Amino acid sequence: MDKNESPLKKVCIICAKGTIEDVYAALVMTNGAVMEGIEAKLFFTFFGLDAITKKQMMKLKTATVGNPAMRMPCGLPFPTWLGSMPFVEAGVSSMMKSQMEKLDIPPVDEFMEMITAGGGEIYACKLAMDMFKLSKDDLSEHVSDVLTIGQFYEMSGGENTQIIFT
Repeated sequence: MDKNESPLKKVCIICAKGTIEDVYAALVMTNGAVMEGIEAKLFFTFFGLDAITKKQMMKLKTATVGNPAMRMPCGLPFPTWLGSMPFVEAGVSSMMKSQMEKLDIPPVDEFMEMITAGGGEIYACKLAMDMFKLSKDDLSEHVSDVLTIGQFYEMSGGENTQIIFT
C-alpha cells in the first residue's frame, strides 16, 4: 500500500442471489472483513433473502443450470441439460455441502452468528421483503433490521468504504 493511501475501514456487501456459491461468497467476505477489524455490513436483497429466511437458510442449493464454471468431478464441464434432470440439483448441492463440511466451513446460521458476534451487521432489503410478503419474524435472529436501499447506502457512506455486489 502506498503511504498516501488510507486503509479500508468499512465494507458493505450486497447479496442478491440465493445459491450456495453466492451466499457463501458474501458470508466469507463479510466474516473476513470482521476478522481483519474492518467494519462490515451485509445486505440481502431479492433471492439473497433465502439466506436469512428461517425456512430457507438451511436449504440453499447449487446452481446447476446456466453455470459455466460448473465442473464434474473428473474436471470436464458440467452439461447444462444435465442440471435440468430430476434430483441432479439436489445431488450436486449435497456434494457441495459435504465438501464444505470436510473443510469445516460452518452452516449459514453459524456463519451469521460468527459475523454478528464479531461486530458485523446483517440487513434485509425492505423492497424485496415487501415483494415476497415477508416480515421481520420470518428472518434469522441475526438480522439487525429491514432497510430501504437508500438507508443502507446512507449508513454505508464515509471515506475508505468499499461497496461490493455479489
